[in-house]
Amino acid sequence: MSETDRLRRVFRTALSLPGDHDVDSLEYRSIASWDSIAHMSLVAAIEDEFGIMLDTDEVLDLSTFGTAVSLLNKHGVRVE
Repeated sequence: MSETDRLRRVFRTALSLPGDHDVDSLEYRSIASWDSIAHMSLVAAIEDEFGIMLDTDEVLDLSTFGTAVSLLNKHGVRVE
């Protein structure tokens, strides 16, 4: 499984989305299940899955799937 697919799975699981839901275009609060509580669950799930720690600014910046990709790349996880 690619790193991108792992990230997609994390998003779907943390946001309680169906396995085939397109997450690549998701934005914070664009769906009802991505509220502030789910956001923190998503952050924790990303940190656990990829063995990284996001700082406060990164947590606040994490507003799209694309941002998550960029943050992981910044932390040395090669997501395309």
